Amino acid sequence: QDDNLPKEPRLRDFVAKPMGEKPVGSLAGIGKVLGKKLEERGFDKAYVVLGQFLVLKKDEDLFREWLKDTCGANAKQSWDCFGCLREWCDAFL
Repeated sequence: QDDNLPKEPRLRDFVAKPMGEKPVGSLAGIGKVLGKKLEERGFDKAYVVLGQFLVLKKDEDLFREWLKDTCGANAKQSWDCFGCLREWCDAFL
């Protein structure tokens, strides 16, 4: 097993390929409930959330606070989503 790959299956699956048109719910930490809240606010695709992550300059505190304010993500959910986007950026940017 490659120790550089994320351990969590959803995160590993997400980071393994380009983002394309993946739905927002495909992000680690974002399930159906948070995904629906994000969609209602215009963040319907993973790449739209990535855009916000980049606008916030990949800053952990700012992004996690934004996610909490935008869709009510708890600490674990926001950490998982932040980690997912950070890993994806490390792999593809």
